[in-house]
Order: sequence, then C-alpha cells, then structure tokens
Amino acid sequence: MQVDRLEISYDPRTVEESARRALDEGCAGFWLAETSHDPFVGLARLGGLDVELGTAIAVAFARNPMSTAVQANDLQLLSGGRFNLGLGSQVEPHITKRFGMPWSRPAARMREFVQALRAIWACWETGERLRFRGEFYTHTLMTPFFDPGPNPYGPPRVWLAGVGELMTEVAGEVADGFLCHNFTTERYFREVTVPALERGRACSDLPPLEISAPALVAHDEAGVIEVKRQIAFYGSTPAYRKVLDLHGWGELHEELHRMSRRGLWDDMTASIPDDVLDAFAVVGTPAETKAEMDRRYGDHATRVLTSA
Repeated sequence: MQVDRLEISYDPRTVEESARRALDEGCAGFWLAETSHDPFVGLARLGGLDVELGTAIAVAFARNPMSTAVQANDLQLLSGGRFNLGLGSQVEPHITKRFGMPWSRPAARMREFVQALRAIWACWETGERLRFRGEFYTHTLMTPFFDPGPNPYGPPRVWLAGVGELMTEVAGEVADGFLCHNFTTERYFREVTVPALERGRACSDLPPLEISAPALVAHDEAGVIEVKRQIAFYGSTPAYRKVLDLHGWGELHEELHRMSRRGLWDDMTASIPDDVLDAFAVVGTPAETKAEMDRRYGDHATRVLTSA
C-alpha cells in the first residue's frame, strides 16, 4: 500500500516543513485534516511541491457545493492536478452547534453534495448551462464573471469518509475514493465496509474505487496511550457505536459515553482494554506495523494515511 502522511494537529505556517519531512521519510502524499485550522489554506502553501495533496477530511456540511467547488478547483490548479478533495459529514452536534448549519439525512445530502460538485465543474469545463436542482442544494446561476473556465488538469478526485453503511454505500456510488475512518476494525472493514462499497459501486459507472485503509498505529508506549485516547473518544460517540456492537462491546460505548458527558477524558483512555486496542490499532516497529497493515487491508486498500 502507498503510505501518505496525515497531519491532524498542525500549524499552517509550518506545513511546508512537515510536507518536506514526510517526503524525506518516503511518503507519497500529504493530507491535512480540518481540526483547528482550515486544510485548504495549509495545502495552498504546498502547490510547488511534487507531492500528492489531499484533505482528510474537510467538513462538507460546514460549506456548500459552490464554495467547495471553487476551493478544490483552485487547489487542483495550484498543485498541477495532484489534489484530492476528501470530504466527511462530521456529526450532527458539530454541524448544528459549532458551524450553525442544517443537518438532515446525511447520506442523501452527501450524495447530492458530490453530484452538485460534479455539475459545477462540468459547467466550467464545457460551458454548458448550470442546471442543478436537488432536494438540499440548488445551483442554477453561473455568469462569465464568476466562471474560472476549464481546469487544464481536470476536476479533482473526490474522496468520501464514512463509517455507517448508508454513507459508505454513497461513497461507493459517487466518489473516486473512500477514506476508512480510523474507528474501523479489520472485521468491520471486511464484514460491513467492503460489502457496502461494492453495493454502491454496482449503481455507478465510475472507474474502480480506490480505498484508503484505517490507520491507528503506535510505535511506543506514548503512541499506545494516544491511540487509546482516540479509541475512547470515537467509542463514546453514538454514531460510531455500531462498530463496537459488531464485536459485542456495546457496554463499553455506554461507559465511555457516560464518562465523556462528565469530562473524564483521562479515565476514558485508561478504560480501553488491550483486546479493543489490538482490534483497532497496529502496534510495533515501523516495519512490523507496515507488514500488519498490509496483512489486514492490502487485498482491498491501495493506500493508508498515517500520522505516525
């Protein structure tokens, strides 16, 4: 599998240093998450580097298809055709309470979001009239003053992230690639994720879907603690309970959720047992973790985004 670097916590002023370091370490791509900074801004600083770029993820529902289409088109231009637009839905409280945006039927909304993106890019590419009318988004106005024209590198590739079956099916249907959420076990990947992607792709005429594997990796004890912290955080979220339920760990979710409501973050981390750690994460030396990632996911995934 191709190894890409994912930066989750970063300073937009120093992303070029991080990207060059990732290249020196043999990474083929450099992706930024949307956490405390805007990933589009950080990636715009890297257009001159010979490296594949991507967002993993940008929050789709914090934006609209037109603004996202413009940002992605510009980054595709700046990077010389090496930009990947990775989108995710986030969860309802963040969309409604942090971003102040509407939330409803996220899988259906995401399908339409990507369809609208493609309609906007096609308008710029061909000059055809913009006539996108959907249930959630309407885009019917594009005058020459706001039309950037054809991108010499074509439109960016669209990646979707998901955990639930409906969102994963949508990714299979409309996306170029799928970003596995890190809160994914090998069993969930094989029994839920891959079948859902295949069902979605059966409804599509797009080329074969590319898959990026989940990538919780730890090389030392400090890394193990950090990975347990991430597992605890994700495990406390009701939207991700289905992964734990598949393994019969539903009670762990309930415990983590109760502690999260009380702000007991350190206790949550300490409550993650080793068998849960082993199911979600790969622990060992860099060579050992690479071999185990290949064993778990290499028959389906073509790349992995790792922050370790």
